Amino acid sequence: MFVYTYACRPEEESLCQLELRALFGKQVTGTFLSERKIDPTRSPFIKERIDVLYESNDWQELKQLVSEIVMGETTFKVICIRNPGDEKIPHDDRRAAEREIGTWINGEANVKAPMHIFGLVRLHGKWYFGDYHKSVPVWLGHVKKPREYSTALDTRLARAVANIAAPVIEGVTIIDPCCGIGTVLVEALSMGMHITGRDINYHAVSGARENIAHFGFSGEVKRGPISEVNEHYDVAILDMPYNLCTHATPDDQLDILRHARRFCNRAVVVTMDRIDEMMIEAGFKIIDRAIVKKGSFTREVVVCQ
Repeated sequence: MFVYTYACRPEEESLCQLELRALFGKQVTGTFLSERKIDPTRSPFIKERIDVLYESNDWQELKQLVSEIVMGETTFKVICIRNPGDEKIPHDDRRAAEREIGTWINGEANVKAPMHIFGLVRLHGKWYFGDYHKSVPVWLGHVKKPREYSTALDTRLARAVANIAAPVIEGVTIIDPCCGIGTVLVEALSMGMHITGRDINYHAVSGARENIAHFGFSGEVKRGPISEVNEHYDVAILDMPYNLCTHATPDDQLDILRHARRFCNRAVVVTMDRIDEMMIEAGFKIIDRAIVKKGSFTREVVVCQ
């Protein structure tokens, strides 16, 4: 069992919930439990994970349970994570809980530079204790790229879209046939996803290749129209061309969707316009969605199969 926390800005709440539904297979809120083990660093919204070793309704029993831990020469610290809502524990009480539970662990505590970190949380009337893992915002290092477009997806959105497309990475093939300068490709490749990029624009393909190489990743980016895709993929990520930066007509967009339907089982469509009827006409069934706002831009992220 694993305990997770997450956080997002108000304008990202819809996207955050869509990503969490994709990763965990259900609607979750606040601090939550799951049997699924997800690396917190995958998500731009997950903050931390506790790999549960012990759980108990009784504080005294929990102390007895953690007394079984023998750290040897490995130093440690305990972090009591915040759980907002009815079970919120005041800051001073959380620090006291950390110190008290730490005294029952057989080993040397080191608050400033521990070799190992344990997590502690009160959730649904129970105490949970286990190994603690904090998210590392690696996507922030991908913000500045050698090649950029003003209308490209930001890295947080791109990373979330990749996770929505492939909640399970192993054995899943992905294509981004309108990849632009490769923002989604960079995020997907950084998580070990098997993704292929493609774009009809020579400068976009060149930029995507340069950006991928800049961050030390290796991935295939082809130049050509979506109509030339002959391979089959498990999922396609479609950041639809928008009229403000391309000459794509509604017929062009419908053509893109029809071709994607031909070679993929599922699609995650990012669009600035509501194109539900177009996706249905192309043969897709809409199963989930999110609305994302950033400044004057409003995008929809639509999951189809």
